[in-house]
Amino acid sequence: MADKSAIEWTEATWNPTTGCDRISAGCDNCYALNLAKRLKAMGSAKYQNDGDPRTSGPGFGVTIHQDALSIPHRWREPRTVFVNSMSDLFHARVPLDYVRQVFDVMADTPRHTYQVLTKRSSRLAKVASQLDWPSNVWMGVSVETEHELPRVDHLRAVPAAVRFISAEPLLGPLDSVDLAGIHWLIAGGESGQGARPVDPAWVRALRSQCVDAGTAFFFKQWGGRTPKAGGRMLDGRTWDEMPSRELTPVL
Repeated sequence: MADKSAIEWTEATWNPTTGCDRISAGCDNCYALNLAKRLKAMGSAKYQNDGDPRTSGPGFGVTIHQDALSIPHRWREPRTVFVNSMSDLFHARVPLDYVRQVFDVMADTPRHTYQVLTKRSSRLAKVASQLDWPSNVWMGVSVETEHELPRVDHLRAVPAAVRFISAEPLLGPLDSVDLAGIHWLIAGGESGQGARPVDPAWVRALRSQCVDAGTAFFFKQWGGRTPKAGGRMLDGRTWDEMPSRELTPVL
């Protein structure tokens, strides 16, 4: 949990679970996996459960943190909250009953806006009808290359008030992405050791697609050795568009 976040498109993070497993190209240089390893070495209690070394790592085993469910209730001022910056709420090892408990907390704290992001879009689509979707929950999927575009179709069927795509790290063009029913798109290059470069043409094409579709466009970073190494200017300006909070679900 963090009262403040350096992530440009959110204000705070909340991790009712931690840990994950790599499943697609965007996971290759996972910041959370590397951070979990450091936190385990520092003795952080939340990061002592190791994951499968083939897909995860030290301190990154999927772990439920029941005591974290009360945190948003203690935040008096409204804030935008990224849920599970260090995990994936729709991971197969997160029980559906616990997912419901997380959704209950979000429903019980309508002063906050919650941003949930997953790579497990097939499970999301499978269980979406078994969840109550309060209007303060934004649901997104990560799409790094054209190979992950089926995740968008899964997302489109989810009755979230806001549906969004995180094209970060953007590892290839998404020329055939269908933005129908998608309210927001975040794009960004990879950062950290071994960061794979992003082609400006990929970013410009996504921006144009968003403008044409009426989808809010947010360009987070060019990436590089550090997240801010390349800045975030695109053609002389920053793109910080956000979806309207007055949107209603499409059922």
